[in-house]
Amino acid sequence: MSDKSFIDNLISQMTLEEKAAQMVQIPVSAVGMEESLKWAEMGAGSFLNVFGDDIKELQKAAMEKSRLKIPAIFGTDAVRGHAENKDATIFPSSLTMAATWDRDLLRQVAAATAAEVATDGLHWDFAPLFCLARDPRWGRTGETFGEDKYLAGELGAAQVRGYQGDDLSADDTVLACAKHYIAYGEATGARDSYDTEVTFRKIRDEFLSPFRKAIEAGCGSFMTAYGSIDGTPLTANKKALRDILRDELGFDGIVVTDWDTVNYLVVRQKVCKDINEASRAAASAGNDIIMCTSAFYDAVIEEVREGRLEEKILDDAVRHILSVKLKMKLWDKPIKKGIPGSIGCKAHLELAKKAAENSVIMLKNDGVLPISFNKKIRKIAVIGPNANDIRAQYGDWTYFTHPLPGVKKEPARPYVTLLEGVRAQTEGSGIKVEYAYGCAVNRPDYHRETKDIGAFIDMCYEINEHGTDNYKQMPFINEAASLARESDLVILALGDNYTQAGEYTDRADLDLSGMQEALVRIISGFKVPIITVLIATKPLAIPDVVKRSDAVVCAFNGGMFGGEAVAEVLFGKKNPEGRLPISFPVMTGQVPVYYNQLPGWHEGRYVDCPKEPLFVFGEGLSYTWYEYSGLKFDAGTKTVTVTVANTGDMKGTETVQIYINDKVSSIMTADKNLAGFEKVELEPGESREVSIRLDDEAFEVTLPDETRVIEHGEFDIMAGHSSRDEDLIKITVVL
Repeated sequence: MSDKSFIDNLISQMTLEEKAAQMVQIPVSAVGMEESLKWAEMGAGSFLNVFGDDIKELQKAAMEKSRLKIPAIFGTDAVRGHAENKDATIFPSSLTMAATWDRDLLRQVAAATAAEVATDGLHWDFAPLFCLARDPRWGRTGETFGEDKYLAGELGAAQVRGYQGDDLSADDTVLACAKHYIAYGEATGARDSYDTEVTFRKIRDEFLSPFRKAIEAGCGSFMTAYGSIDGTPLTANKKALRDILRDELGFDGIVVTDWDTVNYLVVRQKVCKDINEASRAAASAGNDIIMCTSAFYDAVIEEVREGRLEEKILDDAVRHILSVKLKMKLWDKPIKKGIPGSIGCKAHLELAKKAAENSVIMLKNDGVLPISFNKKIRKIAVIGPNANDIRAQYGDWTYFTHPLPGVKKEPARPYVTLLEGVRAQTEGSGIKVEYAYGCAVNRPDYHRETKDIGAFIDMCYEINEHGTDNYKQMPFINEAASLARESDLVILALGDNYTQAGEYTDRADLDLSGMQEALVRIISGFKVPIITVLIATKPLAIPDVVKRSDAVVCAFNGGMFGGEAVAEVLFGKKNPEGRLPISFPVMTGQVPVYYNQLPGWHEGRYVDCPKEPLFVFGEGLSYTWYEYSGLKFDAGTKTVTVTVANTGDMKGTETVQIYINDKVSSIMTADKNLAGFEKVELEPGESREVSIRLDDEAFEVTLPDETRVIEHGEFDIMAGHSSRDEDLIKITVVL
């Protein structure tokens, strides 16, 4: 029997109740096992937030006690490894790994993640996230691959291929999920789950491209976004889900809602009067599986029976669900076996370390790096709240934060913090390494009578300028100041932590929180070289920190071995090769500062802020230098060729970046858009010709009627080290 015949036959046997049950996804961590088992016996199609033996028990109930014995599919959010399991490999965050600009590395990470997720019996991973983070105030910035559609599409598609492999029924693969569809990260004011005030022309031009690449990579499921497009919630958006995703792009997998979003149509977005109307709207729009809103079950049954909803809509949804379950061969393999012993295995730990190493970005170096093992450096002070805090190093989406928030959990080894990494690098060298906490990230550690933190920072600075030793009124800073003053080098670890990022956690202010700026000002007064390491979930506004530091390294959230990776870069064991996937603002009011904005702004800057961002997309220094020459373009094959030379005395890996500018078009376009990239490893003095074939999409624009075309005319082709004009060489061609 063909798959189609099997599904048609099964649907013909299903009652209305059984169809509705297939569309329900039950959150086991929220409702408990007893309630979940009842749903399994009723034929619920999916469960989430459940592991190991509980999966076996629920699947047994589904396949033995439900009438039609249809297997359930079990899902989880393994966005940076199977990190909700404390024994699993915790990879760097998506934003961190995006700094590698390495498609194959991200594919390998996804494949390793899939193996560990499958070994816990799960079938489905709600990753990767294809949203763009063009406003870093957004709490979920760290879950993205950054601000650019091309980079996000390429890296996300690579991860889809890694999760799903060549065969969804294999023991070590899982179903991927492209989320959150669509323009979720573009919500007004970077407010999570808020309204996105853009047109569908803009969506097609900027935000659809990564999701199109997800489909091309074979992604088996899509997740709809919490938010709305111009006032219409995505959960109920027929144009987005049916007209574009299904009919235009040809997606034939599962569409799943996000957490309880059908209920949100009533209680938050208030576009539906009750759960019945919301359930009808969600089903009609094209959602197949309803995450967590179990009231959908009774409501959708009533809507069909009362004639307000065609049963065919449920048939279509169930057909999508059963088709994916068939591809996974769940009737033959109801529980994923994975690879026994793969959870936290040596090979995966080594891959996590490689991902961390290749993601470290050096943003400033006034000659203090790499740290030299000479007699001038006898004592290193490691200072700062994030130097020895694994929770801050991990960031969001680990066993510390999910699936149940607020549950206190102890750190599980192995992991290496920055402090531990520095001590490992200096072991046996005669260099003494001492640590001081300095201050907290979250709360201001200052005298309780001091109400104005700005005034207090100024007061700290004044005290320091006058050389006073009296730091008694500053908890923790006294110890840090004393240590810095008697050291030969300071490594300062600053940033944010997981309480300042994630869902429900957007920021209005991207400045360093707590007393961190005061700590920098005080320590910088001792004229001791300062290396600042930013361990953070997102870009922060740190111009004064950059000014006062001799070197700045961005580590974001490096996972288990983030501290070791940074230390290896600091001491020259590893030549930094990370490149920014997102721009840094000078101050919060400067955002958005993404590199490919539209032209036309009078003066192109605010009167009280520099024109350029603090650091730009694609930026990142090395311990060697690269020169570009011989830029050529073949219009027939749309291939760019450029020669890259390593002009320094250390082997390095350069990320060759290609940008396009449509010089005159009928629709406004950015001055440059990333159109291709390739990593190339070069020995000192070596040069290599690099050829990169560009997609047609690189030259397309979206017209007001939402059609995509390539217009005739001149295009600038640019190649170089970053998106900065001064880092690029350019030619002009005619298409």
